[in-house]
Amino acid sequence: MAPNDASINIDIQRTDECLRIHPQGDINLQSSPALRQTLKSALSEGQEPVDIVLADVEYMDSSGVATLVEALQQCRQHGRTLRLLAPTPRVHSIFQIAKLDSIFTIVTDPEGHDT
Repeated sequence: MAPNDASINIDIQRTDECLRIHPQGDINLQSSPALRQTLKSALSEGQEPVDIVLADVEYMDSSGVATLVEALQQCRQHGRTLRLLAPTPRVHSIFQIAKLDSIFTIVTDPEGHDT
């Protein structure tokens, strides 16, 4: 069971090549609103591809998945690509079980290199 901790750190780096968003901590009902707002704000500008690094997310519930689905929809509406990078095994399995691994581009390398 995930802790009821709303704390999540979110690093954002914008380069000419991509927008990299790196949440650190569990993404659950308490923390997903902060991630949702950060994504919405970050995605409102620019046209570069978006990488969300999930290497430091050990737990994600359905609200976290919904937040990422919304971000994917927002990217697609504006002709942008979105990739999920380096999900932990537990988080990756959530996307596989929900069959969302066929919707999202998931790359195991944290730097975004296809392996």
